[in-house]
Amino acid sequence: MPMSVRLPAEVETRLTALAALTGRSKTFYATEAIVEHIDDLEDAHLSREVLARVRAGAEGTVPLSALLAEYGLEN
Repeated sequence: MPMSVRLPAEVETRLTALAALTGRSKTFYATEAIVEHIDDLEDAHLSREVLARVRAGAEGTVPLSALLAEYGLEN
C-alpha cells in the first residue's frame, strides 16, 4: 500500500547516503526501520494501557519473588 512520509532533513540526508552506499532503495530502509520497531511501539502502547489499569485498581500485580519461586528460580 503506498504511503507518503515526511522526514526531517537530517534523516532524509542519512537515508539517501545509506541507500547510495549500499545500492538499496530508501523505501527498503524505511520499511526495514518500521518492521524492526513496530513491535516495540505496540508493546509500549500496551504497557501504558496495563499500567493505567493497575493504577486504577482494575488489574493486579504479582511480586517478582512469587514468580521466581513458582518456577523454581529463587536464589
